[in-house]
Amino acid sequence: MKNETAKLMTLIRERAPLVLHITNSVTVNDCACAAICAGGSPVMSGSAEDAAELAALAGAVVLNIGTVSDDSIEVMIKAGKAANVSGRTVILDPVGAGATRYRTDAALRILDEVNVSIIKGNAGEIGTLAGAGGRMKGVDSEGVDGDPVEACVSLSKSIGAVVVMTGPVDIVTDGTRIAVINNGHAMMGRVSGTGCMVSSVIGCYASCTDDAFTAAAAALAVFGIAGSKAAKRTKGPGSFLTDLKDELSSLSVNEVIPLANIRLM
Repeated sequence: MKNETAKLMTLIRERAPLVLHITNSVTVNDCACAAICAGGSPVMSGSAEDAAELAALAGAVVLNIGTVSDDSIEVMIKAGKAANVSGRTVILDPVGAGATRYRTDAALRILDEVNVSIIKGNAGEIGTLAGAGGRMKGVDSEGVDGDPVEACVSLSKSIGAVVVMTGPVDIVTDGTRIAVINNGHAMMGRVSGTGCMVSSVIGCYASCTDDAFTAAAAALAVFGIAGSKAAKRTKGPGSFLTDLKDELSSLSVNEVIPLANIRLM
């Protein structure tokens, strides 16, 4: 998949796809920066009417429940349905699913009412939604009972979407194909925002292909490579986010091809 990753990376930088975000207020600026640095054009919205109109124009829509509320759920559902009508890709980041019943129910409601193409979460979030005993401490994962690959495949088949489980090693599956991505660095888990940011990058990649599986795997590899490069020169967590954005922006296709560590199972 190295060549596919390189081709998508080039397409994104040529097209600058519009990616709509209804996202976490804690990380909204980092998400916007990640999309820009990946080559996309982010737009954020919190209004149901505005989001629905933008969803029809965007290449992809990212729904992130990190700072969830009754109002934001309604905005996400309306935008998601508008994206479905227009044939746009919808990515759901179920932040904190499993931490509280409210968050879990919010994620399940969105999955029930919106045709989600990609769901991206950590092991605890994906395990919870798959019914595989996901464990959460707030929005941080404490793992999943059983085989994480099996949990991903099970959830993918049940909801008909590509499932991404992020962690030290990332897993992507469409229920049939399975990819393991071994890029990234431990520093990425020591700062707030990298999980939300990778959803934005996935949105950019999914805007330029109909193959959501390839888009997700490619985005994870590219983001992980940028994280590894940033970790080599950063002074610590405070400067890491800045270095990560710089590396994501300056990363070349010639670097990605040899460094992308994507293994098909």
